[in-house]
Amino acid sequence: MDMTVITDNLPLYLQGMWTTAWLVGASLLLEIVCAIPLALLRNSTRPILRWPSWAYIYYFRGTPLLIQLYLIYYGLNQFITVVGTWWENAWFCALVSFVLNTAAYTAEIIRGAINGLPSGEIEAGRAFGMSTMKIYQRIILPGAMRRALPAYSNEVIFMLHGSAVAGIITIMDLTGAARLVNARYYAPFEAFLTARIGYMCLSLLLIGGFKWAEKKYLAYLHV
Repeated sequence: MDMTVITDNLPLYLQGMWTTAWLVGASLLLEIVCAIPLALLRNSTRPILRWPSWAYIYYFRGTPLLIQLYLIYYGLNQFITVVGTWWENAWFCALVSFVLNTAAYTAEIIRGAINGLPSGEIEAGRAFGMSTMKIYQRIILPGAMRRALPAYSNEVIFMLHGSAVAGIITIMDLTGAARLVNARYYAPFEAFLTARIGYMCLSLLLIGGFKWAEKKYLAYLHV
């Protein structure tokens, strides 16, 4: 193994790691804003609200992320004059793809957590005279978000790993950096081994963060 391939391109890998981190981080921040309303609509008793959310979730869970990325990156170019020039940027197309995809998975996680809440907690809120809005605000959503942490942590890790497809549309993330190094030096082992280590480091940080969050916010369930 030629270590100089790794050391000479370390700044490129670090830049790729940063690109991967902010792309995934921004996707997760935006998708939670979409996932919570989707989960609530999915649980609605009104078909006019429930079925559109079901169709959205089914589509994005039922098709590969890579296909979704291709459709957004290549397919929307023909509508540039309509939707604006942001769609010409690969990073924006990747961000939209990641948000739409992971929002569908997260919505199902939150929906399951809501349905798994003990009925006694909701009845206690009603006994105190809380309105439906207050019950959702103070009991249902906080309780569901805490209980969803273990499953959501897996989705975040999957999103990190799935973000590797961004390198296919010219984004210089970790995978993109590895592809570039391999093209320059014809050293696939060194190129992709370094990328793997980078993904492992990011995964370790995420796992540690979620372990801390679970210990803090789910401690009351183990009392």
